[in-house]
Amino acid sequence: GMVGVVTGGASGLGQATVRRLVKNEARAVIVDLPHSSGEALAKELGPSCAFAPTDVTSEGEVQGALTLAREKFGRIDIAVNCAGIAVASKTYNFRKNEAHSLEAFQKVIQVNLIGTFNMIRLAAGEMGKNEPDESGHRGVIINTASVAAFEGQDCLKHPSC
Repeated sequence: GMVGVVTGGASGLGQATVRRLVKNEARAVIVDLPHSSGEALAKELGPSCAFAPTDVTSEGEVQGALTLAREKFGRIDIAVNCAGIAVASKTYNFRKNEAHSLEAFQKVIQVNLIGTFNMIRLAAGEMGKNEPDESGHRGVIINTASVAAFEGQDCLKHPSC
């Protein structure tokens, strides 16, 4: 009976999380970009699922996704941050005589760091409206990270490097 919002919910770990929530009788809101497969996934999963086309770096769009969750399902108990992007590029490519794009790096920071914090702060506010359970809890926020933090990216395998 819980309600979860999942950023990056249309693919990868986010999609698996949405599917797991619905399978376990929770309701889920897929929070992902408008051009993602979020709408199709929500239709596939049925009335326990909704799609909120959202750029996680936008305060208004994230608040809109949370409002959709509350209006459609009555509350928000779980927020799972799975949205993330990566750029496979060397810091400096001597073969091409060029530095890594600062704009590309800023976009990664915007989505992976700022977008995650944006959902955390706004979801916490929504969860604060919930009545506490017997343990005093009002909700849970789960942040995920990529295995690339430990394995890195092998630029030799990426032609763009």
